[in-house]
Amino acid sequence: MTTMTPEQAAWFAQTFDRLVGNVGQAVLGKAPVVRMALTCMLAEGHLLLEDAPGTGKTMLARSIAASVQGTHNRIQFTPDLLPSDVTGVTIYDQKTGKFDFHPGPIFASIVLADEINRASPKTQSALLEVMEEGRVTVDGVAHETGRPFMVLATQNPIEQAGTYRLPEAQLDRFLMKTSVGYPDHASTVEILSGASVKDRSKTLQPIITTKAVTEMADLASTVHTDTAVLEYVSRLAEETRNAHEVRVGVSVRGALALVRCAKVWAAAHGRNYVLPDDIKELAQPVWAHRFVLDPEAEFAGARPDVVLARIMADVAAPQERASA
Repeated sequence: MTTMTPEQAAWFAQTFDRLVGNVGQAVLGKAPVVRMALTCMLAEGHLLLEDAPGTGKTMLARSIAASVQGTHNRIQFTPDLLPSDVTGVTIYDQKTGKFDFHPGPIFASIVLADEINRASPKTQSALLEVMEEGRVTVDGVAHETGRPFMVLATQNPIEQAGTYRLPEAQLDRFLMKTSVGYPDHASTVEILSGASVKDRSKTLQPIITTKAVTEMADLASTVHTDTAVLEYVSRLAEETRNAHEVRVGVSVRGALALVRCAKVWAAAHGRNYVLPDDIKELAQPVWAHRFVLDPEAEFAGARPDVVLARIMADVAAPQERASA
């Protein structure tokens, strides 16, 4: 595989910045979160947002879809939601005498899974295949979702009544976990001044096509990652498994996820090679949600982000910064 050229890296960064600016017209004052979400999409992963209601999570999903000429569906997760309500069903057509597949709302470029932790484990398990493999199997027949495909799921950290804790296997399928948070004072005033516009995402013009998103994702995968950086990621992952507060640390899937994100992050900054600093910046959103803490340590107040920060401080980063 040929490595991304400096010219391609410059084009990638320019296009990425245009996407950030476009989404930022609807999601005001949240450029860092927008950059994370777009990085997640171009790394072909899924994003989990843990946030209070009314912070702009739906607006973020709609704005990304509008910016890439993609389709957007919203699924409101409730305790009585069935797996077929998400994936779709096969229905017998009496006129043709055949079974026809009726796709569910999961078939879209950007899928907002709202309050995902309100659905039963059975329904949540229906997402495991489609999030990992980009396809749904119904009655033995596989149906591809197409590219790009990103599940942007939300969960409310405050109101836990009637919710189910996401299983570790499902959490591991989210490439990143972050939060939008409330806008700053200036952004809030700007939002309030435009209160007459109910949905800012509808005013956005597309920047690129979904085909271009796929091409950018393929291009990002060619970013050079030096062996020293890969060894750094491997050492960090091993230390998460050895930490006394952690029962289950970062898996190989988690290590791969960090490298994939770092490649996109590097390209978004106009580089065709990954730096150790890229790993440091992305470790928290990519890894912290994958930890399963020891119950006693958790009861004593241990937190995944604090444990990971200590590991990052203890493991020395490679000094040599090799370009392609």
